[in-house]
Amino acid sequence: MNTRNVQIPQTKTVLVTGGAGFIGSHLCEQLLNQGNEVICMDNLFTGTKENIRHLLKDPHFELIRHDIVHPIFVEVDQIYNLACPASPIHYQYNPVKTIKTNVMGSVNMLGLAKRVKAKILQASTSEIYGNPEIHPQPESYWGNVNPIGLRSCYDEGKRCAETLFFDYHRQNQVKIKVVRIFNTYGPRMHPNDGRVVSNFIVQALKGRDITIYGDGNQTRSFCYVDDMVKGIIAMMNAPDDFIGPVNLGNPVEFTIMELAQKIIELTQSRSKIIHKPLPEDDPERRRPEITLARECLGWNPTVSLEQGLRKTIEYFEAVLSRSVGQ
Repeated sequence: MNTRNVQIPQTKTVLVTGGAGFIGSHLCEQLLNQGNEVICMDNLFTGTKENIRHLLKDPHFELIRHDIVHPIFVEVDQIYNLACPASPIHYQYNPVKTIKTNVMGSVNMLGLAKRVKAKILQASTSEIYGNPEIHPQPESYWGNVNPIGLRSCYDEGKRCAETLFFDYHRQNQVKIKVVRIFNTYGPRMHPNDGRVVSNFIVQALKGRDITIYGDGNQTRSFCYVDDMVKGIIAMMNAPDDFIGPVNLGNPVEFTIMELAQKIIELTQSRSKIIHKPLPEDDPERRRPEITLARECLGWNPTVSLEQGLRKTIEYFEAVLSRSVGQ
């Protein structure tokens, strides 16, 4: 399989669950730019109307407020299933609901795909690898996950969702795609979601101490949202026999300390770095092996960490200035 086999997207009716969220809103925007009819479905728990306000007047865009834990019927050609809180603060707020979203929500969306013969993509996560014993993490690695820890509602929920996708494919011939999303950042991140990039930027812009959990030597790989959306769409429109899972993320690895120092430099902040204990089951290292995405999708992230951080900092500066003016 090579990049010449990737199909050029044609106008379709597309459902994006979690479409008012951080990645979902950027995905909706790009799908509209490609000439599609887009239905954004969101219960607005972590997503916001503000993320999609600029799309609401587009006649090809529709917002449905709905929780995928409950069945729904719409006629669509493609389904991008992004619905689920993605930050520890939010998915641990109601862990049972998080599992329901991953499991019951997947059953409902797969059932919909089966009925209307739609192709469906699951936004899975690097968290399915847990605290990995293999580095970087290839798709063939089964992971090292604590099934009863504080993060299990998300980790195991996403793992079960992948199982459901593959079983619906094998048993019911549903056309599926599975991507495993690694740390993604950019404009429209929730300022209070507890994720490391948004945390550090907000703390730096407010001149507060920057909180690092642990010694700061744990690593992450940060992918800018525009790159991620291109990868997700490329996967949906790849040949049907390439179903994944496929890792999507930036393979350039940084320590959390390096990230904090870079954000202090770019914001010209006087914030000091302080350390707190590492949360339970927090992975020590995280970096995707993306050979499969490169070879089968022709996808490779192009936005550097500094370029992406500058755009993200500009976004948070505007958000914070609006909140001060209110």
